[in-house]
Parts: sequence; structure tokens; C-alpha cells
Amino acid sequence: MELLVEYLAKGFLTMLTISMPCVLVAAGIGLVVGILQAVTQVQEQTIAAAPKILGVFLVIVIGGLGFVALLKDFFREGMEIAFNTIVKSDSYALSSDYYKYTTPFEGEMTDKFKNQPTINEIMRNPGKVPFIDNQQKTKYIPSARTPMPKPDLVETNKILGR
Repeated sequence: MELLVEYLAKGFLTMLTISMPCVLVAAGIGLVVGILQAVTQVQEQTIAAAPKILGVFLVIVIGGLGFVALLKDFFREGMEIAFNTIVKSDSYALSSDYYKYTTPFEGEMTDKFKNQPTINEIMRNPGKVPFIDNQQKTKYIPSARTPMPKPDLVETNKILGR
């Protein structure tokens, strides 16, 4: 278990290592542009966007190969753990006949829907909508009365005799 937690921590560090230069460059450019806007009293929000986008793009171009190398090493280590370390360790892997001695969900869903029809009954009676009990069926409730009420779908069907 410690191995998996350690790998998760390494994943977080890899994520921070890749994202932190971009975030710091964007924050630095935003600070410089903000100071220039305060000095010149030009308060336009779109002026700060273009330099930030360009700066982050340059960071990705310059550090891209390093970022890819970090991700490649992280992925390689994950595959090493998944296919070599965990498979060979008895504390992580289940035996091949594990499923024979377990009964997942046993007794959990036996009595939940006792009066629910089976799929065969539903297929034989396609027009009958299955409900768990009669109390759950939709009841007709007339719409709220306003000076000129417009009938809803149920009332329209009753008026037209459908």
C-alpha cells in the first residue's frame, strides 16, 4: 500500500513540476501588466490576456521536451509497478481462483423489488407500465387556476378525448 501512496505523491509532484512554470510566468506577466496599467491608467482587461498567452506558450515550447520526459518517466514507473511489482507480490495480487470462494452482493438485492414484474411479464404486456405499488402511480392533478388558464398536456388529452 505504501508503494501506491508513494506513486500517487510522485504523480502530484510531477503535476506541480509541469504546471508551476506556466502558472508563475502567467502570474509574473499579469503583475507587470497590472503595474503598467495602473501607471498609465488604462484599465482594459483584454490587454493582459495576450502577453499571458504568449508567455505561457513560450514556456511550453521551451520546456516541452522536459515536460514530456517527466511524463514518460512517470508513465514508465507506473507500468513497472502495475505489471512487475504488484503482480509478483502476494500482498497485492488475488489468487486466480478468488472468484470461486466469494459471492459479491449476496443478499443485498433479493427482497428490494418483490412486487416488481419480471422482464418476461413486461415483454408480454408492453402497454402496461410497471410500478412498484399503486401508491407510486402518477395521479391527475389539475393545473393552477389563473384568469385565463391554458390546459396542460393531461387536460388537453382529456378535452380531446384521447
